Amino acid sequence: MKVRTRSSAIVGALCLVASLALTTASADEPAAQHRPAKVALTKVAMAKNPSAGTAGPGGTVWIAERAGTVRVLGKQGLGEPVLDISAETTTDGERGLLGVAFDDDFAHFYISFTNLEGTSTVDEFAVRKGKIQPATRRTVLTQTQPYSNHNGGDITFGPDGYLYIALGDGGSGGDPHGNGQNLGTLLGKLLRIDPGGGKPYAIPPDNPFVDDPKARPEIWAYGLRNPWRFSFDAGTGDLLIGDVGQSAWEEIDWAPARSRGGENYGWSQMEGTHPFRDGTEPADHVPPVHEYDRTGLGCSVTGGFVYRGKTIPALRGQYVYSDYCDGTLRTLRLKDGKVTGVSDLGVNGGEVVSFVQGGHRELYVLDIGGSVYRVDPAAA
Repeated sequence: MKVRTRSSAIVGALCLVASLALTTASADEPAAQHRPAKVALTKVAMAKNPSAGTAGPGGTVWIAERAGTVRVLGKQGLGEPVLDISAETTTDGERGLLGVAFDDDFAHFYISFTNLEGTSTVDEFAVRKGKIQPATRRTVLTQTQPYSNHNGGDITFGPDGYLYIALGDGGSGGDPHGNGQNLGTLLGKLLRIDPGGGKPYAIPPDNPFVDDPKARPEIWAYGLRNPWRFSFDAGTGDLLIGDVGQSAWEEIDWAPARSRGGENYGWSQMEGTHPFRDGTEPADHVPPVHEYDRTGLGCSVTGGFVYRGKTIPALRGQYVYSDYCDGTLRTLRLKDGKVTGVSDLGVNGGEVVSFVQGGHRELYVLDIGGSVYRVDPAAA
């Protein structure tokens, strides 16, 4: 699901080995180390290759399993599937059910998956009284994929009420088709659409490239390699993207809530703050706020969330993220788009493939091996 050219273990082996060299990407000197919040991981359920999740109606948490099922987390763990598209997707390469999201009033449920041909697909279902209505299913957006890796696949509704969709550069390695910098394709992009405004969707009139005849109007930001997980800060509306690197650097990108879109995050001319191969830094390159190299165990960044829950006051306002190969939960303190502090939370979630923010802003961690953890305060 998320990594580079070598085997992805979300598939069989997403990437191995990692220890994060904590360096800021946008500053010359490293950020200060801060005393970490004291947290613990509480296993609340076991799933079959959990891949994504979202807050659901009534404070529930919905978990997607890579093979194509969606289950709701309850006090006794995960219930029976409320949706099963396993006959319509495949788990070869980095494919599968990759993202799930509700709109703001829980009236519609969206899934992001690769179909049997490998085409990235976003489908919509109506929801009534907290239950999916299968007969209302419709396809919102599709994008063919030239290779089986770098699908991206994360989806979420932004503070503006629009649906954001992350797509990788199409796969293989090194972006052989130049999709990252090509505004004529949806690959290697973060998209922004209005699924309720048209059939199959409408383009928000303030999208940054609506008046460019050479660009796809769905594009919100570009220059991304495999934006596996992204999120909006529930407190500020800022956007944070964990973009998986090629062979040397993992990066976290940031845009303020006031952004009008159009950011170019550099791939494949840049990998983090570094020219990729013989690349030349684009004039409009927006460097990451944080990057770390792969000299240790890290190999594939898993973007998370800015913690806005109530149970761990010392963690509030910090961006929590991990790495698929390292599994350690780490945090960034951010101010005005600059990293002011980094820390290691001292807990390990295994092969961390995704984070989930519940309805009360508490965080959950998904291990592709099956464990679903809740981030709790450590026992005194």
